[in-house]
Amino acid sequence: MVHELSRRHFLAASAATAMTGWAATARAAGKLEKELRIGLIADLHHDLMPDGEARMKAFVAAMEKAKPDAIVQLGDFAYPKEANRKVIDRFNDANEVALHVLGNHDTDSGHTVEQCKKIWGLPSPYYAKSIGGLTILVLDGNEKGSPTHKKGYPIYIGKEQVEWLAKSLGEGDGPVLILSHQPLAGPYSVDNAADIQELLGKHADRVLLAICGHTHIDYVLRVKDVPYYHVNSASYFWIGDKFAHESFPKAIHDKYPVIKSTCPYKDALFTMLTIDPKSLSIAIEPCKSEWVGPSPSEVKAELHPLLTDGEEVAPRIRDRKIGRRGK
Repeated sequence: MVHELSRRHFLAASAATAMTGWAATARAAGKLEKELRIGLIADLHHDLMPDGEARMKAFVAAMEKAKPDAIVQLGDFAYPKEANRKVIDRFNDANEVALHVLGNHDTDSGHTVEQCKKIWGLPSPYYAKSIGGLTILVLDGNEKGSPTHKKGYPIYIGKEQVEWLAKSLGEGDGPVLILSHQPLAGPYSVDNAADIQELLGKHADRVLLAICGHTHIDYVLRVKDVPYYHVNSASYFWIGDKFAHESFPKAIHDKYPVIKSTCPYKDALFTMLTIDPKSLSIAIEPCKSEWVGPSPSEVKAELHPLLTDGEEVAPRIRDRKIGRRGK
């Protein structure tokens, strides 16, 4: 009898939890005014590529045709300098809502966050934006202060920003989209990824998706009922100096020497994300290119152990549908 009562209690509690989760999701869905479409482009690396402007033109042309509700560049975009005004303004002018995410390379070569704010129109390293009932929280993964940082670029979300994120998630009950340059889960995540995942997991009924760039891969995973999506680069996959080779004519490599350490994509990669207002499921449109020169496997490049050449590492963005809470 004790076991039967315990079982009944467990089933009742489970049903209540499921109903509570369903009700919370339903409330979040009810906050969307309509289907929302957001254009995404990541890691253009305009200053490293000979055809960065052409890649941005391709993205803008597709967005002008599709007319999304907003567009986002996910960092490692174009140095915030006057010489890059054309490509920066082309992005900013392509949509009334053009959102910027700060990447680790955007302040290379002596450039600053203040310049990004002035020349890009970046409101702040981290900020919130509301579109049609959807709250977008843009994070900055470039903060210093990580107790586990060893070398290289900072890859951390500091205490003050985490407090802001927690406060922002605690306000309202509508759906939320998280944007960052560095991943919050999966390969090459921020140093305090586990803490961020725990926080987002507490609000899994509201957090539709956490989106990042940085890794130059096409990858989805789910942690604590929250899906995380790595958007592939618009330009290339990084393989490092050890596997340097020439993919373009010598004159191009002489002018853009960093390209030797990449496997470039022939065409720009970008995607459109569509949020269904009833189910809160998210559709991701495909985009396909091909390698310029040899692929990572052909140069025997070393990959992160979680990645597979031809799967996550490929010149493409796959057609996906990401459902709610494991569905």
